[in-house]
Amino acid sequence: MILTAATTDLFAFDEARLDELATSHPGPFFAYDLAAARERFDRLRAALPARVRLAYAVKSNPGLPLLEAFAGRGAWFDCASAGEVSAALAAGGTGAGMVFAGPAKTERDLQAALFAGARVQVDGIEDVERLHALHTGETPLAVNVRVNPAGGVSEVASIIGGVGPSAFGVDEEVLEAFVTEAARFDRVEIRGLQVFSASNELDAGRLLANHRTALRIGRRLQELLGRELDLVDLGGGLGIRYALTEPNLDVRAVGAGLGRILGENDWFTGELLLEPGRWLSGPTGVYAARVVRTKVSRGERFVMLEGGINHLLRPLLTGQSFPTLAVRPGEGVLSGERTTTTLAGPLCTSLDRVGTGDLPEDLRPGDVVVFGQTGAYAYTQAMSHFLSHALPEQHWLQ
Repeated sequence: MILTAATTDLFAFDEARLDELATSHPGPFFAYDLAAARERFDRLRAALPARVRLAYAVKSNPGLPLLEAFAGRGAWFDCASAGEVSAALAAGGTGAGMVFAGPAKTERDLQAALFAGARVQVDGIEDVERLHALHTGETPLAVNVRVNPAGGVSEVASIIGGVGPSAFGVDEEVLEAFVTEAARFDRVEIRGLQVFSASNELDAGRLLANHRTALRIGRRLQELLGRELDLVDLGGGLGIRYALTEPNLDVRAVGAGLGRILGENDWFTGELLLEPGRWLSGPTGVYAARVVRTKVSRGERFVMLEGGINHLLRPLLTGQSFPTLAVRPGEGVLSGERTTTTLAGPLCTSLDRVGTGDLPEDLRPGDVVVFGQTGAYAYTQAMSHFLSHALPEQHWLQ
């Protein structure tokens, strides 16, 4: 099927707006639809039980206008560096609505999280010991412990790491020993749990299976601690499709399932937390780069663009392409005969591939290739300083 902005949800803007953007901006750029971001947050919030909070995963796209849009909707923020804490606070977030995670937290990271008042997710006894030394409050510092589950539904493609060996968290098999050792540090108190073992999941049933695993671990943790948990962080994992052949995640099914899970676990009286990033921001953005030249090499068609993995790294990391279409500025989205095309960038390395797409045979220099679903894990994930090319523009549109 030929992709067009009018017939698919894979592009944030309609064809007229894409042509306008491609005509107005001579260099590579990202464009984001902030109204769509707010609509997606509201839609997800409406699908979930009242006891489920939403913390936007800042890592997916830390752009200040986007953070402000979510802060205005009452979002919490999931941060993973001192810089992300600063960005969330600048956008109007608060420490009371912030969790802080990461497998190798630096002293600066922990100090930033403590200063903001964020709930730290500890990944091992080292985190507990360092927080014990840093915390100067009169009451114990409440933290979550991240647990790497011994089983459950793993990822289709490894991004977070699934349920195998992991740099993240405390292995479930040694949780009891961890709780015993952590009790020695009386200025830190485990009050919550985080379990996050899958990313970009499109199947509500698979997500809910992992959420049930989290509540099972939570019950055991509560018994080991001898006190009630106030927060179980289920992580993110809410996926978006990158091709028409993939389904859209049914967020209403996720919400209904979480309601059932809460009903099945009456021992738990606290709140659940979801950390969506990609689902909220991915479909709100497009990336566009002009064609510099085309060639056929030993039967394979290449289109060289003015931007490559210095702007979009995800296809190289995951092996999955973004959806693409082509615009001829002033004429609109191109149709006609298509051919499989390898998209390459300007960098002096054969690694500089930004995916493949079925693009028009008459694609020529000056045309613009538009990549959909690039509102997440794109601009800030890329190798932006390699070879010192100019950074792409970013346009935040209402």
